Amino acid sequence: MSISKEVKRITVHTLRQMKEAGEKISMLTAYDYSMARILDEAGIEVLLVGDSASNVVAGHETTLPITLDQMIFLAESVIRGTQKALVVVDLPFGTYQGNSKKALSSAIRIMKESGAHAVKIEGGIEIKDSIKRILSAGVPVLGHLGLTPQSIYKFGTYTVRAKEEEEAERLKKDALLLEELGCFGIVLEKIPTTLAAEVTRSISIPTIGIGAGDKVDGQVLVTHDMLGITKDFKPRFLRRYRDLYKDIFDAAQEYKKDVKNFDFPNQSEQYK
Repeated sequence: MSISKEVKRITVHTLRQMKEAGEKISMLTAYDYSMARILDEAGIEVLLVGDSASNVVAGHETTLPITLDQMIFLAESVIRGTQKALVVVDLPFGTYQGNSKKALSSAIRIMKESGAHAVKIEGGIEIKDSIKRILSAGVPVLGHLGLTPQSIYKFGTYTVRAKEEEEAERLKKDALLLEELGCFGIVLEKIPTTLAAEVTRSISIPTIGIGAGDKVDGQVLVTHDMLGITKDFKPRFLRRYRDLYKDIFDAAQEYKKDVKNFDFPNQSEQYK
């Protein structure tokens, strides 16, 4: 009788050990069962059910419109597709800012209804109370500093953040605060490489970069961007590993041609 080998789930403790060992952390977004299963089997350590689904799945201009119910639905689907990856879910805009009780309620709904392993929340000292309350319930929290897309109308642009000394100092203080509060890691988005390196050295929890250079503890990209499914988004930090937009487009055209020419289905593709 063969004994099946138990699959060991990545945990927040695993990520801390990876940082201590100097092993880089890989993180990608996932919004559905099929993609989550592929990424999980590929060995990606962290899957982020990102509010970027608002852009790449729903077609909105910003991340703001996506709702808590929609995030829970996506997270449920991702969880069903994973056996090993740590699944982190974004708390969407309006579910935690300025109301720590609402923040806790939102986080608990995500954890209970989706089965996810942690939540991600954007901001520093201004959301201190929300982070404390969520952590008090035993829910792991991943922080997010630098360019915070939910604040796009405040910034007015998606340009690099914290280039000026004042904002850089504030970001460094926020990073230390997030560690002190108990966050298990911090996403650093679109900030200068030197600043990201300084922050990474100053804290014991992992930093995950997106447009933050190579001195952080790990990297994250939006899977649709990395695979070339999206074609108009072309920031400097994005490396496209495939051009699936062209592959899917070509496949769809070939399928249409075969249908029009009575070539699909052929005799071997029919039942008798």
